[in-house]
Amino acid sequence: MKTKRLNAELVWKQVEDVVVPRLSLSAVDRAVYMHLLRHSRLEGKARLRFSIKWSAGCLRFSGDTVRQAVRRLVEHGALSLLERSKAGHVVLVRLPEEIPAVNAPRAEVLRATHLTPAANLEEMDFLQTRTLRRAVHEREGGCCFYCLRRAPVRVRCLDHVVPRVRSGSSSYRNLVSCCQQCNAQKGERDAQDFLRGLYRERRLTDAELAERLRTLDALAAGKLTPPLPAAANPLFRKRQPLLHSTAS
Repeated sequence: MKTKRLNAELVWKQVEDVVVPRLSLSAVDRAVYMHLLRHSRLEGKARLRFSIKWSAGCLRFSGDTVRQAVRRLVEHGALSLLERSKAGHVVLVRLPEEIPAVNAPRAEVLRATHLTPAANLEEMDFLQTRTLRRAVHEREGGCCFYCLRRAPVRVRCLDHVVPRVRSGSSSYRNLVSCCQQCNAQKGERDAQDFLRGLYRERRLTDAELAERLRTLDALAAGKLTPPLPAAANPLFRKRQPLLHSTAS
């Protein structure tokens, strides 16, 4: 089924400025959504037949990583799974304005995603509790923010993009989940210089380096919010009775 050609620049801005923060997409979820969007709606097709293996090869993720990301995108309403078989998946890829949760009233989005308003997030120290630390790890989808390799729990740690010795904060804008190897190698280096070092070591491709630098900018701009449970935020709990009353 063909659809009209879209303004790719506008769609990309909507994804970055609205979809990612509203749905609290991890870097992996964002990459998978953009990959499927690029091969469907941006090519004039609403539906896409693809295999997990094909997407994993294109994105350089493991098959399990892509499979879990697809499941999360279906739960968010960014994808509608029409068919699943050994031959592959058939999905309806929704544009930003077609995703129900993105266009829902703000109160409904808070209730569905358990996120705090951005102003409250800015005040939180994400090293303070285990729940907050886990939220940063979940945002990266189990992969190292820097080298993009799968980072099992036993070798996963948090890194300050701007080191604390340079007055770097412990906000969600300055913390990333990474593997121990990258954490040790980066040390007090600038994150951009470290990423370019990974490229020179051939641990990142040209496309991966460019994508990581863009993601670094999005992180600093506050566009990559972590999936924060309501129980971790007393301000959200305070608002809950109001949200419940509006829903009844």
